[in-house]
Amino acid sequence: MSGAQAWRNWGRSVKATPRFVVRARTVEEVQAAVRFARERDLPVKAVGAGHSFSPIAATNGVQIELRSLDGLLAADGSLVTLGAGTNLYQLPALLAPLGLAMENLGDIDRQTIAGATSTGTHGTGLRFGGLATRIRAARLVTADGGVLRVAPDEHAELLPAVALGLGALGILVDVTIECVPAFALHAVERKERLDTVLAEWAERTASSDHFEFYTWPHTAWTLTKSNTRLPAGAATRPLGRARSWFEDRFMANTFYAQLLRLGSAIPPLVPAINRAAAALASSREFSDDAHAVFTSPRAFRFREMEYALPIEAVPEAVRAVHALVARKGWRISMPIEVRSAAADELWLSTAHGRPTGYVALHRVATERIGDYFAEAERIFTALGGRPHWGKIHTRDAASLAPAYPRFADFLAVRDRLDPDRVFANGHLRRVLGA
Repeated sequence: MSGAQAWRNWGRSVKATPRFVVRARTVEEVQAAVRFARERDLPVKAVGAGHSFSPIAATNGVQIELRSLDGLLAADGSLVTLGAGTNLYQLPALLAPLGLAMENLGDIDRQTIAGATSTGTHGTGLRFGGLATRIRAARLVTADGGVLRVAPDEHAELLPAVALGLGALGILVDVTIECVPAFALHAVERKERLDTVLAEWAERTASSDHFEFYTWPHTAWTLTKSNTRLPAGAATRPLGRARSWFEDRFMANTFYAQLLRLGSAIPPLVPAINRAAAALASSREFSDDAHAVFTSPRAFRFREMEYALPIEAVPEAVRAVHALVARKGWRISMPIEVRSAAADELWLSTAHGRPTGYVALHRVATERIGDYFAEAERIFTALGGRPHWGKIHTRDAASLAPAYPRFADFLAVRDRLDPDRVFANGHLRRVLGA
């Protein structure tokens, strides 16, 4: 255990100074840290990779780092139990010897499995749920320092809350994920006109295994990505090391980061820079192992807001954001990202009860967010949107409760597992209530 030291999240949108930091190596050390916090009337929060843009993991009390609680703990058929601190980028090496893979992944793999599932991280694909929907069991350290196992045969009624618990119910120490047989993806990426893609949104999301697109403000263009699942053993045609480095690391990261810095320094250049970025976006087709297609490197820092919308509301939302930027005369350099997910039954899932489309806005970490996120949030909220729990938003419990039919049920579980709010912080008090 160490004393006070400043902590910042990856996107540099949150800063906190916990009084104590515990680098837990065992479940018992997590338990001891929770008891230590209780004895001193201090709040306690676990932290993984710090990839949430919201203050969901921030604390001025006891911070527990879980990076050493990682790795494959057990495997039984398609069920694998992972330490809570396992980073998503570790999964291919852990699962490949078992002939398994994650059913779906997002485009960033720096998060820990506990952090990703607890905040509702998702990929894209209208037939596939977020990462938390694959949790079949979990163990967490509760507010009294005990260990609670939630599984089909043990406290099963708690699983819809614990699988996506925002860190409000306890500290996850391991999760059991249902995986799928390893598979490859055939990827087709194309530059297309925005009006065409929005007009075909319903058809494209329904007919593709995994469909998403990026659209640049100040342009009429998108980059679409359509990924089709292939069986294990299918012949693949990867990009090759040199091309992958040039396109995905140099052009999409190093070179693009320089363009973003130029736009931040000279905002009037942003529309021209975006048009150049759209022009440089190249169409390509390749196939590779699923994780290599799903995920992409992110070498520059940014901040993000993402809203989950009824699937049919996505075109209206995207058009409204483009119109907002034009009307306000803002200079927005980073693209808008659009994805989808299947409906699920997790109580605080942003896709609870409805097929869902996601619209994400980004700003370079060194830029002021300004009114961009706030004005867009009004658009998304009016369309029935739910904010991503790990990303920037301003909603509170009063406005969120009507958006989630099982919100009160989740709060009842919170009262049961953490009646004294050991795991609370300012952010959770805002979004869940005191």
